[in-house]
Amino acid sequence: MSANMIAIASSGLRAARAALEVTSQNIANAGTEGYVRRSVSLSELSANNLRSSYGEVSQLGVRVSGITRNVSGFDQAEVRRTTADAARADTLVEGLTQLSDTADNSGVFTAITSFQSALSQMTASPANSSLRANVVEAARTMAQSFNAASSGLQSAVTGMQDEAASGVKDLNDLAANLAQVNIRISGDTDPANNSAGLLDERDTILQKMAAITNISTTVNADNTVTVQLGSGTGTTLVDHGKSGTLAMAKAGDGNVSFTLTDTTAAATAITPTAGSLAGQQQAISSGVTALAGLDTVATSMMSTINTAQGNGVDLNGATGTAMFTGNGAADMAMVLTGPGQLAAASAGSTASSQNGTNLSAMINSLGSANVSGQMNDYLFGLSSAVSSNTTMRDAFDTIASNAKTSLAAASGVDLDTEAAALIKYQQAYQASGKIIQIASTLFDQLLNL
Repeated sequence: MSANMIAIASSGLRAARAALEVTSQNIANAGTEGYVRRSVSLSELSANNLRSSYGEVSQLGVRVSGITRNVSGFDQAEVRRTTADAARADTLVEGLTQLSDTADNSGVFTAITSFQSALSQMTASPANSSLRANVVEAARTMAQSFNAASSGLQSAVTGMQDEAASGVKDLNDLAANLAQVNIRISGDTDPANNSAGLLDERDTILQKMAAITNISTTVNADNTVTVQLGSGTGTTLVDHGKSGTLAMAKAGDGNVSFTLTDTTAAATAITPTAGSLAGQQQAISSGVTALAGLDTVATSMMSTINTAQGNGVDLNGATGTAMFTGNGAADMAMVLTGPGQLAAASAGSTASSQNGTNLSAMINSLGSANVSGQMNDYLFGLSSAVSSNTTMRDAFDTIASNAKTSLAAASGVDLDTEAAALIKYQQAYQASGKIIQIASTLFDQLLNL
């Protein structure tokens, strides 16, 4: 009996010690990113066809049957999905805000209205050199404002392209790392001690990948994971110990596209629908559209003014020449060499004429073309895109936060719970030690009979 008690108590000591070690590990990693709370799984030691002095009941003690990661695959998948949605929305809003701020801060709208105001002031005395100089200077400032806006928007788009390229590199690095983790998981010879940490590493990589682009995952029987981009065939990024490669290409207009060379070396076009890559691709597309829209406004201004200039004569009595040159906002330039070249008078007027008929026609043409209105609508469109997408971003962020909270509740470390577990397992350890002490005393008493 004493021997049985000692054996049983010894198994209890081992189990309690293992539980204390796991609890200590939980406490030590309470703040570690990606760490999943562990718990010890215990089972009764038994033997087939074993009879004890108490009949059919085997009394062999307890054993540690494994270390369990307290995590829900569903919760993890939800965190990855909602993280990808939030990352797309966050990145898109960041890009749209940059575009809107750049266009607004360039001062193009103010420059257009200042130019129109200078033209209107010139009608008071069309031959006045000072008023003419104001118009020329306002025209030059306006052209420079268009230049600055185009340059700023192009820089923003280039920055987004660079960020997307960096995201592609990060994804490829993560895929290669995950393939190595898969190899280590499949070759793990001591699952009880090593697998939990490897699975934490695996899941942390998956979470980081989901923030870059939408992924679908399949956990295999050996706990390795297969990762696909999006869904469908030919999109496998990671399969056991192999990883594919994502590449980004820039089109002539600045838009970007992605191609995956999968684990079988097959190339497939990929269009991200979530993650930062999707947000960057959409923001870049908006940037390309914004550049084209700015060119439209600039071209409208140049065409309207140059046409009006050609319909009149300048102070020297010569037919008016183009005030602006350029193919769009980027290279728009004011090319009049002096105030005298402003064609304010109607055709056939004499030199130095106070005739402002063509000047009035120029102002009316601007009103008909509504260039200032075009620019106002352009800026409003950019700001509206920011506003509407910000609302959606906030909703996605809330959903993602709730998913992370749910996962943390199931798999995170609660220090109060672990403190209670320490006391519980400490008492179990002490009790097992007490049993050994009692068994030893009983054995001594038997020897003294």
